[in-house]
Amino acid sequence: MATTTLTPERTRTTSAPADTDGRAARPTPPPPLTHRAPALDGLRTVAILIVILYHLHVPQFEGGFIGVTVFFVLSGFLITTLLLGEKRRTGRIRLGSFWTKRLLRLYPALLALVVVGLALWNWVGDYKGASFSPGEAAFIALSYTGNLFRSYWDTTQGVFAHTWSLSMEEQFYLVWPPVLVLLFALRSRRRWLMTGLGVVIVGAAAASWLSYRAPNAGATPDVYFSPVLGVVPLATGCLLALLLDDERIRAWASGIAGHVGTWVGIGLLAGVQFWIDDDWTQHAWSFGVVLPVTGLISALLIGGLVSVRSPLSAALAWTPVSWFGRRVSYSAYLWHPLVIALLGTYAIGAWGTVWLVGAALLVAVGAAYAIEVPVEKARKRFREARRLMAADRSARDTADAAV
Repeated sequence: MATTTLTPERTRTTSAPADTDGRAARPTPPPPLTHRAPALDGLRTVAILIVILYHLHVPQFEGGFIGVTVFFVLSGFLITTLLLGEKRRTGRIRLGSFWTKRLLRLYPALLALVVVGLALWNWVGDYKGASFSPGEAAFIALSYTGNLFRSYWDTTQGVFAHTWSLSMEEQFYLVWPPVLVLLFALRSRRRWLMTGLGVVIVGAAAASWLSYRAPNAGATPDVYFSPVLGVVPLATGCLLALLLDDERIRAWASGIAGHVGTWVGIGLLAGVQFWIDDDWTQHAWSFGVVLPVTGLISALLIGGLVSVRSPLSAALAWTPVSWFGRRVSYSAYLWHPLVIALLGTYAIGAWGTVWLVGAALLVAVGAAYAIEVPVEKARKRFREARRLMAADRSARDTADAAV
């Protein structure tokens, strides 16, 4: 029987009961991310390409928000799933360890971008306008407050303006894990937590609709950068993680429902992508309905990808595609506006767009292997050294006790 409290269930290892016709029932799948899901890495690749093509004003990619929405839903799903998994394995969630890992994973690459952006500020700093001096813009980027400045003070940080989405995610990392820990401590019922997330999603979508103000000259309205709207896809991902933490839901999703979710999800997501045109910023319902629904569609797709194997999941898990999403997507998001600002005036026509995309991706790969990979290797060496030191202490304590 599934648990009724938020405490994550244990994975069942008992043999499956027989169906009424004598055949063995399908065993309940393990919780998500028990093993890495390469298809989700491939989905990251698709999402970042959508964002880059949007920033290059490629026709039919006016809905760049779709890529950002997919990233937000993925973040909510992955972080919540990892936290639930840690609770299942160890009986607790170590917030300090979680925040340290997130900071070491994300901050070095951001710091490198800011340093290079400041060095090139005279050439690229005013990309799409800048309301601040270079130092102020850098501080906003490094303090993860860009979304607040863009949404509530109608300002922008030039070549660092895109870090607003990183700010949204970091604020989510600060707030959601302690909330989850508190709810674990209170042994809150799962259904009440999921109901609460549903209320947050609907309420934030409605608030975004009501707070919409038409922008000037077709610019993106302030509400798009607001944490009120940003919490919608993040909470949607959290809700999906809680649903799939229930073994009955996983068993149901591992069958035809997972295939339906996969294909309906990708079909609707593609439909939104090619239906949206460049006037989407001029309608309040884009922010009260279209963006929240896009989050739900993304969750449907993600749920299908982690529940069943399909031709789509196999394509997204193809090594080059999944490698790029796993290793390069974050770097590509960070660096592509800088490349566009620096080289965009030389990109003429379709072939100019092609080589500019290629240049952005090459810079992203270089930055990933120059910054992120060495940091990860250093973290692994540090963890291994700590493990060896702990093992050595344990051996000495055992020897002392024996004496």
